[in-house]
Amino acid sequence: MSEIENKIRVLVVDDDVDQLMLVERTLHAYGFEIRTHRSSLGVSNLVRTVMPDLVLLDVNIPALSGDKVLALARNQAPSTTRFILYSASDEARLRSLSLASGADGYISKSVQGESLARKLISIYKKSRLPAASAR
Repeated sequence: MSEIENKIRVLVVDDDVDQLMLVERTLHAYGFEIRTHRSSLGVSNLVRTVMPDLVLLDVNIPALSGDKVLALARNQAPSTTRFILYSASDEARLRSLSLASGADGYISKSVQGESLARKLISIYKKSRLPAASAR
């Protein structure tokens, strides 16, 4: 996979430090610009100041679950920011939660490496299509 011309800015929110480091190393290796955060608290402020292209949100995070964080952070985010729920939960539950919360997508934590990078690039590219701006 070739390096991304304009680095895609991703904010990864997960309370699991090992998972956070793994995702950070993986996506950095594929040319993403990564910012990490270990708590659901403060995500709205980060989204407003960092202005990420994508926010990868752990669903099972203490204090506020990922879907609740999404609802709060979306109000602070640029209209082009896409929110993706990220979980080890079963895929049917994750899909249902994604639809109910208005997330722009979901990815299972079992998806790693190049597959994770490709999925994020796909979500990013879809958000940049002319039809996406008419939503």
